[in-house]
Amino acid sequence: MDRHGLVCRTVLEQPDITQREMAQKLKVSLGTVNGLIKECIGKGYIAERTDGGGGSGWELTGEGRRLLEGYKVDGALIIAAGFGSRFVPLTFETPKGLLEVFGERMIERQICQLHEAGITDITIAVGYLKEKFEYLMDKYDVKLLYNPEYSDKNTLATIYRSRKVLKGRNMYVLASDNWMRENMYHAYECGAWYSAAYQDGETKEWCLSFNKRGRITDVKIGGRDQWVMYGPAYFSREFSARFLPVLEAYYKSPGTEQFYWEQVYVDMLSGEARRRLEQEDGELLNEAVRASGLSPAHWDEIEMDANRQPDNQVYEFENLEELRLFDPRYQNHSDNAAMKLVAEVFKVPESQIKDIRCLKSGMTNKSFLFKVGERHCICRIPGPGTELLINRKQEKQVYDAVACLGITEHVIYMNDRTGYKIAEYYEGARNADASDWSDMDRCMEMVRRLHQSGITVGHDFDIRERIDFYEKLCSSHGGILFEDYQEVRGWMDWLMDRMDAMDRPKCLSHIDANVDNFLFLGDGGVKLLDWEYAGMCDPIMDVSMCAIYSYYDEADMEKLLAIYLQREPTKDEYFAVYAYAALGGFLWSLWAVYKSALGDEFGEYTIIMYRYAKKYYRKLRKL
Repeated sequence: MDRHGLVCRTVLEQPDITQREMAQKLKVSLGTVNGLIKECIGKGYIAERTDGGGGSGWELTGEGRRLLEGYKVDGALIIAAGFGSRFVPLTFETPKGLLEVFGERMIERQICQLHEAGITDITIAVGYLKEKFEYLMDKYDVKLLYNPEYSDKNTLATIYRSRKVLKGRNMYVLASDNWMRENMYHAYECGAWYSAAYQDGETKEWCLSFNKRGRITDVKIGGRDQWVMYGPAYFSREFSARFLPVLEAYYKSPGTEQFYWEQVYVDMLSGEARRRLEQEDGELLNEAVRASGLSPAHWDEIEMDANRQPDNQVYEFENLEELRLFDPRYQNHSDNAAMKLVAEVFKVPESQIKDIRCLKSGMTNKSFLFKVGERHCICRIPGPGTELLINRKQEKQVYDAVACLGITEHVIYMNDRTGYKIAEYYEGARNADASDWSDMDRCMEMVRRLHQSGITVGHDFDIRERIDFYEKLCSSHGGILFEDYQEVRGWMDWLMDRMDAMDRPKCLSHIDANVDNFLFLGDGGVKLLDWEYAGMCDPIMDVSMCAIYSYYDEADMEKLLAIYLQREPTKDEYFAVYAYAALGGFLWSLWAVYKSALGDEFGEYTIIMYRYAKKYYRKLRKL
């Protein structure tokens, strides 16, 4: 950090500042400030001045302004791509950076603070619920940069995607969900820095070591009574020139998908960056060296200072509980539909809903875990477009019909109009393991019990009708993505005609017999969850669906069928299990295409399901 530049900036911003005030502002001793001022006067950066009333101070000279010009901030990058899982259920509806604190959205507060400092060239890196940020383009003239990897990679990937915004420029790098009490931004910054806050006691944060001038020399995760990385950062163009080439090499290295961008900087300081790239790919190391113009032996000399902030200045809310403590409005008035529902169902204020955690989002719905009193429960929130995919009245009818079997989760509340559901959470339970055949034996036992119960409902699961319906949904949202779709659709018609001709029996079937929906309890019991697609259907459908959800091959699929039947399958039963595997794969590939059009991506799942359709059609045509 250029201390002469800091003196010049301080004089520019506050000409009447005293030496004592400057010492406090620069976090140095009074003697050091006295020496710096003399040096700046000697170099012609500042000049003493007096006013007519006997007051004194300094003024910036032309030479001082030229010095500052090289430190002029060009703009800011605000990272706003992530989901914010520790703020569910609020972030199911609103990105974390758009949550309000004391009636002001966190990202807007930062944008306004930047504007106050004269910084208007602002880029927001978006991903999750990206459309929610679009209004900022009109309101503040910001630019949006989309990170397509937001759902499965961390901030290292976001910086990589934003590297062109940073290269050759002096840029703030901010998180959309930070809240700064006082404006800490300036028109000029005299070197790269990372905001630091002092934490008493034990901490799991990234703890800083720095020299007398504030230069960071080491970073360790965890410590006691330490200054920690906390809040915004600033990349000078010199810092970016050395840092970004190494970050690009990290991005191309395996195993870095969940890295924060800070990890690259920490590894450069420690020497780990050189070791990693040498071991992973020597060419990546060479690329980083060529691009940065800096030998790996000198990567540990990368310059970034600790910008120490006073207490209660920077806030990084770790979860909803912390936000509640800071802004009392969130204790009982979060303006969130799910929180309001839970409060109404349990007849408690929102402040008594505790230990809120995001569960792994399902492919159809989103869920969060919470505690009210001594009860742990799960609240299900229907995903986008679900109202077209799921008949909630039929779902509730199924739950009511099978209640006597005691095989479902304990449902506390279910709305057959909205699809919201609250159910008991089973401590110590686990999902079935598709690779454990003893688990699969118990799963098929549960399915057999359902099929043999004699329980009926008034609706079918008609796979022909569902394929037609999903096809229309896909067409209305941009068309079918598969090049050979029409040909494969004809294949599926042939399979459905064959299955209709076989006139197989129907019974109440689960349809969504995914191993993740089988819950093995601590007391040895088993529960079958999520009956959204259940209806009257060929019982073999449940075996096929379980098999393709588990990504089984032919041998495993036939083994699962034999376990279910408890005997050697007949020729027709083999035909049925493969036909439904093909049809199920085709159906769920259409489902995934439709969900993708709504903004939900499921990676390779779509292709895997489509391959099941083609593979088992071809197999059956040869029989």
